[in-house]
Amino acid sequence: MNTPLFIARRYLFSKKSVNAINFISGISMLGVFVGSAALIIILSVFNGFEKLVLSMFNTLTPELLIEPATGKTFDPHQKTFQTLKSDPRVINYVEVLQEKALIRYGKSQYIGLVKGVGENFNRNNALDTTIIAGSFTLKNDTEEMAVIGSAVQAYLSVSVSDEFTDLQIFSPNKSAVSSFNPADEFIVKSIHPSGVFEVQQQFDEMTLVPLNFARDLLNEPRKISSAEISVKAGVSVDDFQEELQKKLGTSFLVKNRAEQNQLLYKILNSEKWAIFLILTFVLVIAIFNIIGSLTMLVIDKKFDIAILSGLGANNKLIRNIFFIEGMMISMIGCVVGMAVGLIFCVLQQRYGFITMGSSQMIVDAYPVAMKMQDFFLVFITVFVVSFLASSISSRLSVKHIGSLKDDL
Repeated sequence: MNTPLFIARRYLFSKKSVNAINFISGISMLGVFVGSAALIIILSVFNGFEKLVLSMFNTLTPELLIEPATGKTFDPHQKTFQTLKSDPRVINYVEVLQEKALIRYGKSQYIGLVKGVGENFNRNNALDTTIIAGSFTLKNDTEEMAVIGSAVQAYLSVSVSDEFTDLQIFSPNKSAVSSFNPADEFIVKSIHPSGVFEVQQQFDEMTLVPLNFARDLLNEPRKISSAEISVKAGVSVDDFQEELQKKLGTSFLVKNRAEQNQLLYKILNSEKWAIFLILTFVLVIAIFNIIGSLTMLVIDKKFDIAILSGLGANNKLIRNIFFIEGMMISMIGCVVGMAVGLIFCVLQQRYGFITMGSSQMIVDAYPVAMKMQDFFLVFITVFVVSFLASSISSRLSVKHIGSLKDDL
């Protein structure tokens, strides 16, 4: 039999001579319970928002992006890229040519990014979910068309239902020589807008056009700015990225989604850690109430301590009793708190009973996404802090054993 555990369990659930000790122990356990549950719930809700934001970005962000290490464009007709197109692990390969240009619609004008994409770009089934007006059509039977971001639409007051007004796009003519006519310094192309998409500001300032249209506009018949790649399910993106980088060498950069949106991922990670540290600080305060609880218990059980010492119990055994007592208070509160947090998150995922309170939000209810590492992190945090608090408290139990034995 584990004597310290047996005695600690009896002390935890038995009635004390002073009712305040039961109350203080209950407050300590309740504090750990509330802190643990709050950590699980808030971290899971933050994970839900993170997943929602990343899903929005990932709609127009490829799994892998190949771009030149120096310069703006490169020749995609190299053997490596031709082999890449037929690689069985690749489900979509899109060539991209992009540059900033002046866009005019009626009397309004706007300088924005014009992105020319290959025909395979339309294989992205998630594109239709971003459309807020018109349709995601880059080419029909008779003409090439543009799909513009909501920011472009707002700046230019574009109406996709107006069949008689086109976008006029101006780009510097690279092959032009000095001329008295300023119009000769630009290439001007007209294209009709077919739809308006809305994802996030970074993308909403973009105008999507067919690749051939972009080649004519930018006077770039051969080179491209980047290549976007999507791989089949089950293929490791990290391994494929590393393999591509070795094949292409230092002349090219192969970026995954995190590397393409470094600032976004840094912000999301820093915000999550900031929330965790703030809530952990509150949890630490709650756990250190154990010191007060155990101090009161030591006072209440001082004659028991003296008797145990007289029967031959050494200081280590007595210290372990109160150490285990403190750990039991913390870990019971932690486990029950995490269980309640888990139940709350499951119910929120299924029923969404806590809503965002606005009809203009992307989702109606607060999103929730649970991660096993969050449960592990909360448990370890509570365990470590409880270990420190219980160790400090348990030392008080043997500090005055000598005087207690004399009193007895």
